[in-house]
Amino acid sequence: MGLLQDKLAKYDLPQQYMAMGVYPYFRTIDSHQDTEVLMDGKKVLMFGSNAYTGLTYDKRIIEAAKAATDKYGTGCAGSRLLNGTLDIHVELEKELAEFVGKDDALCFSTGFTVNEGVIPQLTGRNDYIICDDRVHASIVDGRRLSFSTQLKYKHNDMADLEKELQKCEPDAIKLIVVDSVFSMEGDLANLPEIVRLKKKYNASIMVDEAHGLGVFGKQGRGVCDHFGVTDDIDLIMGTFSKSLASIGGFVAGDASVINWLRHNARSYIFQASNTPAATAAAREALHIIMNEPERQQRLWEITNYALKKFRDAGFEIGETESPIIPLYVRDAEKTFIVTKMAFDEGIFINPVIPPACAPQDTLVRVALMATHTKEQVDYAVEKLTKCFRELGVIE
Repeated sequence: MGLLQDKLAKYDLPQQYMAMGVYPYFRTIDSHQDTEVLMDGKKVLMFGSNAYTGLTYDKRIIEAAKAATDKYGTGCAGSRLLNGTLDIHVELEKELAEFVGKDDALCFSTGFTVNEGVIPQLTGRNDYIICDDRVHASIVDGRRLSFSTQLKYKHNDMADLEKELQKCEPDAIKLIVVDSVFSMEGDLANLPEIVRLKKKYNASIMVDEAHGLGVFGKQGRGVCDHFGVTDDIDLIMGTFSKSLASIGGFVAGDASVINWLRHNARSYIFQASNTPAATAAAREALHIIMNEPERQQRLWEITNYALKKFRDAGFEIGETESPIIPLYVRDAEKTFIVTKMAFDEGIFINPVIPPACAPQDTLVRVALMATHTKEQVDYAVEKLTKCFRELGVIE
């Protein structure tokens, strides 16, 4: 075995958990995604999906994807810059810009590559990128590609953010990049206070609304809308792979900034454009979200119900204010074991261990959809309570 293989084997934790029979990743699903899925011939309640609006098997979206495939084919065989721009790409961009309250928008083939491509193009060598220390990996990778000075502040600690801003040269660009909803813990960024500090220190803000769109704000416009700060946010990013029931992503902002990104974001101009089916699916999902506010209302009804049930059962769920409910385990091995125990009880949940969280903050992540029922939540709370008690995590 060579040096590379020796080094990788040393850190191969997945192999250790495979040997224990509790490896929880890459589990195969044999059906469409809904509140109930089929796995190995067994029906399992799905509490591990980001499909907050419950639209991934909506017949209208499926038909829109089929129609786009019939008209445009299965792919564009090129980048947006060259031969890969379709009229539906442009139409979706216009609708997204209007939806989030910005001049213009730019669609990418994945949400990850939005952050990977946009962030490095916004600042230069003498500028600053400032991030919450729990931002998504796509934001981390995006800032790593920049030559700017990179600063981090403690999670949602506005005093610490101000200290970082005070380190910056007054005339330099100071870009604050933050998730609106933190995807593992479910809590919200303190956008009103971040906006206040932006104005005080002449900074700019980019907000990742991946887990906010479809969930917060009027007609699901996101956390920026929820807090009434949209006009003070310079760039809003979102994905199609959560509430919009597809794959892809976008960034929206002032027309001049979007035009700059259109010609400079490397993960945009050197990446094949999104498929016709995915584009049409996201567009139809957007229309449904805007026209069916009752869907968002149902999501919040089941979310508030579940939050109370888990708290009453004695689970530690932190500061979540969203359909993302973290159940803290605070032990990596027990986190994997309880994930396996839950699956044996017919419940699919996701384990969260480093680097997705701090070593002392391991958890299992429960995520809700508008289509979940109270009966399904009751069953999940009952079985997860049993599993957590057997492991001594809760009393």
